[in-house]
Amino acid sequence: MANIAVQRIKREFKEVLKSEETSKNQIKVDLVDENFTELRGEIAGPPDTPYEGGRYQLEIKIPETYPFNPPKVRFITKIWHPNISSVTGAICLDILKDQWAAAMTLRTVLLSLQALLAAAEPDDPQDAVVANQYKQNPEMFKQTARLWSHVYAGAPVSSSDYTRKIDKLCAMGFDKNAVIAALSSKSWDVETATELLLSN
Repeated sequence: MANIAVQRIKREFKEVLKSEETSKNQIKVDLVDENFTELRGEIAGPPDTPYEGGRYQLEIKIPETYPFNPPKVRFITKIWHPNISSVTGAICLDILKDQWAAAMTLRTVLLSLQALLAAAEPDDPQDAVVANQYKQNPEMFKQTARLWSHVYAGAPVSSSDYTRKIDKLCAMGFDKNAVIAALSSKSWDVETATELLLSN
């Protein structure tokens, strides 16, 4: 990797480690490899959101052309959010695409992602199914996002009604992750979720 990118990432890595947000356990970053091309980020779910209490792992890949091009970031932890793919973890956020500026840092990326969890942009979705639920049925969206936070990010327990539906389909022999995805995308209707699972 180009020397400028390595020097810059080392400096930013230290900046995150020393930041107030890190000391408050809001953001975190670790090295995956020795040459600073891949990092593992972590953000805490913001308070007063369905993500509160969850810890979200991020894959951060640093391009050769950093800081002139943005890092490639995706969620490793599964999440139910209009701007993040519930399947791949891909993120729709302007600063990770065309609004990136060389003055931005790892810390600004992590804090921007945390802010995105608190303020979704359903009109610029990465996941159309989630965005649709967010707009059409906000309460169901919140319950679904909270359930995903509990199952995948370690947040406190959520709706027991949703949990019962998951258990019911798992008892039929379906994979838990597939069951959660099917129920979430089919508005928690057991019948249509079952049809979806059988058709896959």
